[in-house]
Amino acid sequence: MAHLKVLFVCLGNICRSPTADGVFRQLVVDAGLEQQIEVDSAGTAAWHIGKTPDPRTQQAAAERGYDLSALRARQAVSEDFNQYDYILAMDISNLDNLKSIQPVESKASLGLFLDYIPELGRKEVPDPYYGGDEGFEQVLDLVEAAGHKLLVELQQRLK
Repeated sequence: MAHLKVLFVCLGNICRSPTADGVFRQLVVDAGLEQQIEVDSAGTAAWHIGKTPDPRTQQAAAERGYDLSALRARQAVSEDFNQYDYILAMDISNLDNLKSIQPVESKASLGLFLDYIPELGRKEVPDPYYGGDEGFEQVLDLVEAAGHKLLVELQQRLK
C-alpha cells in the first residue's frame, strides 16, 4: 500500500504551518486515509522549538473543529527532504530558506502550498502573528481551500 508524507513549513511553526498540519490531518482522517498519508509541520527558524501553536491560532482552529493542542514546534532540517514526499512552504521566504537546506539528491516535491489554488491569484499564506483575529481566519480559509486540492492530488497518487 502506498504511503505519502507531507510537511508544511512556515517561519516559526506556531501559526501557519500548524494550522495547515491540523486542518490537513483532519481532511485525511475524514477521507479515511490516515494509514496512507502522514502529516507534520515545521518552521525554518528555531525560535519556538518545543512550544505549542500560538493561542490565537489554536482558538481560531478550535472554533472550526480543529485541535492543534498536541502539536509542538520544530525546525525543518535537511533530513526532512529524505523523509517527506511533499514539503510545502507558506511563503516565498520560507521556500527560499528550504531550498538552501535541500540536499542535491532530494526527491521531495518542494513548493508553495497555495500553488494548489492558483485561481486565487495568491502565492503566500500571510503571517497573522502581528495582526488581528481576522488574519487567523484568513489563514484557515486559505489552508482549507488548498488542503482540499492537495488531498485530491494525493488520492490520485495513492490509486
